[in-house]
Amino acid sequence: MAADLRIEHVRAAAATLADVISRTPVEESAALSRIAGTRVVLKCENLQRGGSFKIRGAYLRMSRLTQEQQARGVVAASAGNHAQGVALAAAALGIDAVVYMPLGAALPKIAATKGYGATVRMHGSTVDEALVEAYAEAERTGRTLIHPFDHLDIVTGQATLGLEIAEQVPDVRTVIVPTGGGGLLAGVSTALHGALGPHVTIVGVQAEGAAAYPDSLAQGRPVALAQMQTMADGIAIGCPGEVPLDIVAREVQWVETVSEEELSQALLLLTERAKLVVEPSGAAGVAALRHHPGRWEGPVVVVLSGGNVDPLVLMRVLQHGLVAAGRYLQVKVRTKDTPGHLARLLAELAAQGGNVLNVGHVRTDPTLAVDEVDIAVEIETRGAEHCTEVIERLHAAGYQVLPG
Repeated sequence: MAADLRIEHVRAAAATLADVISRTPVEESAALSRIAGTRVVLKCENLQRGGSFKIRGAYLRMSRLTQEQQARGVVAASAGNHAQGVALAAAALGIDAVVYMPLGAALPKIAATKGYGATVRMHGSTVDEALVEAYAEAERTGRTLIHPFDHLDIVTGQATLGLEIAEQVPDVRTVIVPTGGGGLLAGVSTALHGALGPHVTIVGVQAEGAAAYPDSLAQGRPVALAQMQTMADGIAIGCPGEVPLDIVAREVQWVETVSEEELSQALLLLTERAKLVVEPSGAAGVAALRHHPGRWEGPVVVVLSGGNVDPLVLMRVLQHGLVAAGRYLQVKVRTKDTPGHLARLLAELAAQGGNVLNVGHVRTDPTLAVDEVDIAVEIETRGAEHCTEVIERLHAAGYQVLPG
């Protein structure tokens, strides 16, 4: 049976959530507008209570439970964003909450979920595995399962974000939405088409290593992935929900994928140019926009779906993004192992405007002569063109630059 979600349902949900959620801002991005060749606006849901859109659906779902259901408590499964949304909603409604999280969940997300008052239990290596245990707990204890995406109330709550976009950017023509299980994508597409009309193009974006939607849409049913691997834990869902898939198939124009490198470069751009802290999953829409700069009819709204990123992960991802953008250069130079050669190499790099971050010596390579050494140097540069210039100048100066 087709999921029945209409714009009047979304407006009623918005009234329920009015005093619970923040009406997150939209910010025009000059940098992304230049890339896309049209006006680009960021919907900053990373600034929402709990750091993501998830409180919208969680609160709406839990507010509609009977008094008896609320008294028995709720159980959920999440890598972190839905966990925090459930914990916040439960605290506001006075409901006891248990949340199962995968063993690899980010420590700050675990701490925040506990801090909001939920009981956290670790299980499995993915959200899908944690969800199995949450179902089992619901069966054992009578708690109500608050599914992260596969329930009409959840989708309706997430749809209020689309209603805000319609009010904040009424001339929008394209909306790009990070997508995991599909609750946000289904809700936003329904709200925008209901409020503004079918002329608005809605695009879902998944990480290449966790992209269950393309095959599921092609087959017309939820199709589970055999495995997943992505830094974007917020959208690392192995199988779409039946409710959101039904809506996405009707309302969404297409779903595409982005690579880990594209995610890291998008995160870097948002940090440097937009001054926004966003988690990898929240940056998926920006990654797609950058990957296809001339595709989008504007104005374009890109949803930044969450900002709950582990600082250690952020540090690694940003460094990866810097490398991918040509801002770091790692070279190995073979030279004589005698006094003065390292100083001359460093002086040459300084003269080229390279900032040396790390230096290492390798003397055990079997291809080295007795009086030779490989010097591995990590250099901060001004970009890909500067990297090429540095290597060319090293060759011109008579240095043997080795691969890797």
